[in-house]
This record gives sequence, C-alpha cells and structure tokens, in this order.
Amino acid sequence: MRIKLSYFLLLALLLSSCSEYNKILKSTDRDLKYSYAKKYFEEGKYNRSTALLEELVTFMKGTAQAEESLYLLAQSQYNAKDYYSATQWFTSYYNTYPNGEYAEPALFYSAYGMYLDSPEARLDQTKTYTAIVEFQKYIERYPQTDRAEQAKGYLFELQEKLAYKELLAAQLYLNLGNYMGNNYESSVITAREAMKSYPFSKYLEEYQMIILRARFEYAQNSTLRTQPERYRLVVDEYFNYKNSFPEGKYMTEADKYYREAQEKIEKLPTT
Repeated sequence: MRIKLSYFLLLALLLSSCSEYNKILKSTDRDLKYSYAKKYFEEGKYNRSTALLEELVTFMKGTAQAEESLYLLAQSQYNAKDYYSATQWFTSYYNTYPNGEYAEPALFYSAYGMYLDSPEARLDQTKTYTAIVEFQKYIERYPQTDRAEQAKGYLFELQEKLAYKELLAAQLYLNLGNYMGNNYESSVITAREAMKSYPFSKYLEEYQMIILRARFEYAQNSTLRTQPERYRLVVDEYFNYKNSFPEGKYMTEADKYYREAQEKIEKLPTT
C-alpha cells in the first residue's frame, strides 16, 4: 500500500512540474521566464533552461541580463551534452563580449566541448580541427591560467589523433598497392607530409617504416628494367630509418629489406 501511495505521489509531483513548466513556456512575462530558466539551470534541468533561454536571448539583447543569459544558454547545452550547439553559443558569447565576465571560461569550453565531441580517427575530423583552433585561441589569450595547461594537453592529444588518421591513410595506400594506380607513391607522400605536419608525434617511426615498406613493395612489383633504381630507393629509405631510429622496433624487418634490396641491385642488370 505504501509503495502504491509513493508511486501516486511521485506521479502527482511530475504532473505538477510539467504543468508548471508548460505554463512558463506559454507565459509572455520575460522576467518570469528568465527567473525560471535560472531556476531550472540550478536544478540541473538543462533541457528546460535551454528551451526558455533560446527564446529569451534575442529579447535580452541590450538589457542587464543579456550577457548572463547568453552564457547560461551555452552552459545549459554543454551540461546537456549538446556540445556542438554549446560551442556555437560559447563562441557567440566570446565574440560579443570579448572582455565579459565569462569570456575566459566561454573560450575554454567552446574548445573543450568540441574536444569531447571529437570522433574516432577514422571519421570526419571537422570537430577536431575546430577544437584545435579554439584551444590555440585560448592559450594565446589566457597563457597564465590553470586551464591553459589543460588546453595544451588536450591540444596535443587532438593533434595525435590527426597524426594517427594520417598513419591510417598511409597504411591504406600501402595496402592498395598497384590497385588502380601507384598507391605506393601515395603512401610515401602521405607519410612524408605527416612527418612534416606532426614532427613530435609518437608515430614518426611508423611513418618512416611505412615509407620503407612502400618502397620495397613497389620495387618488388616493378618491371626488371625499373627494379634496380627502385631498390636503390629502398636502400636510401633503410638508412633514413636506421639513422633516425637506430634502436627502432622494426630494425629486424628493415634489415631484411636492406639485404634483399642489395642482393637485387647486385644481380639485376643495369641499363
């Protein structure tokens, strides 16, 4: 009996809450709506505060509540995990109030929201690029804050994700081989460009090794006339790898390519 009573009491409270919220939505009293938007925000009812604030921010322009309402809307959407919308509103706040009360956290969370929304490396990285740009802005504008150190860490993490995406692309070209064109050369170009773009990446050794593999497989799959020249490129890339990573984890594999390339160069006729 007590369980049933508790259930009905809870249901009654929910209905009462919904009824109150619907009345507020229909109200034409903007001050009342704003007070409830703040109340819902404090209660963690972010979808409700968002719905009210999205309507109010336009009308709040030029008023004493304009700045706060815009920031509250961004925070409501951020707390509701709608990071894309939150970033748009944080950016709007920062552009409108670059010296405002909430400018520093707005700029940080505009980047952090995109960081949280950044997808895995195989997917489109538009949000990752947006987060990187926003973090760079934050570090330039607020270099001495505690959050600046966090921003640097997140920035490096995002750059490593982009570096990994390039590694996957270089590996894909290598796997495609001669399918519908010279994908070996595309693999080499992709890996080289990645090394230039991400010179401090943890994937540098993988890039260099992919280049060596691509050179070797391309030579193997070439005509006898072109093989000598292409095996010489294998030797060149072997020394690039060895000089850059003398204790590299792929040294055994690299040595094998080098020996085979040398044997081919010695045996094949030169033109």
